[in-house]
Amino acid sequence: MSEIKPAYLNENAAHGDIINLINEEAFGPGRFVRAAERVREQGPHDPALSFIATVGNDIVGSVRLTPVEAGGVAGHLLGPLAVRPSFKNLGIGRQLVRISVAAAHKAGSEGVVLVGDQPYYGPLGFERVAARLTFPGPVDPARVLIAVNGSYPHDRLNGKIVWREDEKLL
Repeated sequence: MSEIKPAYLNENAAHGDIINLINEEAFGPGRFVRAAERVREQGPHDPALSFIATVGNDIVGSVRLTPVEAGGVAGHLLGPLAVRPSFKNLGIGRQLVRISVAAAHKAGSEGVVLVGDQPYYGPLGFERVAARLTFPGPVDPARVLIAVNGSYPHDRLNGKIVWREDEKLL
């Protein structure tokens, strides 16, 4: 098999159907009952901070960032992150995370929050949230992670995580 060289591009409206298919493959119908999905239902993700991975003409992965307020911190919620099964374990998901977090930080996001596994996301700059964030549904607090932009906002990262209106999206 030849070396796979993915390209990473901003998501656009034409990518919606294939991204939905990739997320369905990765998470199944149960994805709609997750607490993070309750946040994403409140408002749209930010396509300028959401990315796809392509191999040739095929979209093989995606990551979306949704503007949120996490307690008193203006940030983004990462997810879903998904890669087509035949392209898993090639570093595509990790690169999508790196690109999206860097774009969010460059855009002024104070932190990128997600619900995920520390062993996977830790090497990508995520740490456990030391404060208590409340999601609109049950979440294991040990799986709430953040990649901060600058100093850790301990004193303000407390309370509900909700969708945040972002003037770029209007």
